[in-house]
Amino acid sequence: MLFLAPMMVILTAVAVFPILYSFWISLFDLKLTRPHRAPFVWFDNYVHIFQDQMFWDSVGRSTSFTLMSVTAIMLIAMLMALLLNEDFRGRRILSAILLIPWAIPYVANGLMWKWIYDSGYGALNGLLFQLGLIDKYLVMLGDVDKTMLLITNSFVWKEVPLATILLLVTLKSIRADLYSAAKVDGANVWQRFIHITLPALTPGFALVMIYETMMAIRHFDLFFILTEGGPAEASHVVAWQVYVETFRKLAFGTGAALAYIMAIVTFTLAFFIIRSTSRKL
Repeated sequence: MLFLAPMMVILTAVAVFPILYSFWISLFDLKLTRPHRAPFVWFDNYVHIFQDQMFWDSVGRSTSFTLMSVTAIMLIAMLMALLLNEDFRGRRILSAILLIPWAIPYVANGLMWKWIYDSGYGALNGLLFQLGLIDKYLVMLGDVDKTMLLITNSFVWKEVPLATILLLVTLKSIRADLYSAAKVDGANVWQRFIHITLPALTPGFALVMIYETMMAIRHFDLFFILTEGGPAEASHVVAWQVYVETFRKLAFGTGAALAYIMAIVTFTLAFFIIRSTSRKL
């Protein structure tokens, strides 16, 4: 037990203390514009957040972004995993190429997509123009109706490789004799997929869903780099509101309360996903 003491001290310093201290801050009306005057307000910050229409609008956008992202990631990752699970020439090369988006840091990823979507010299505009699909370059990230779709596309591109690896590992664990027995019994490809592959993928799906849901809800990087919450607050999600309250308005109490609400929602969703999938295992 004595040997664990240094590790426990370090863990407390880097993890437990910041968590408790940030919750303590959320109970104060702390603003860096007047740090000497920070009254203890109990849960008033939380009450004000729930009464703020901007918060509920951002919740709706975060929910939409999460649903679109996680659904697309799971579908594409499943198809890629099924493809890479087959034995064909060039599989190793394709696997290596697949890892490239995952290896790119989110900041670099955001800057790359900002260039691709650019209205003056963007690669996507150039491609669409050359194909004759548009007659002039579009202000893609300035379009209220398309902004969230473009950010979702950038997020999915980055996250699909890891999800594919997790599902591929699950596929590799399926016993080959199950498929052989199903073939003998006359099951076709679709029946084998429905009755063997999909049920066996349940643990992998659960893991991917939990991880990607947590990533999507708290995601900030792409919203900051691509749109900064715009245009016209079309991409103003909860994570962006945490940033605005904390680092632009310097309202650390409100920002900490928002962060705690986001964390509680994230862990609650993860709990229910684990609980619902564990019943099927």
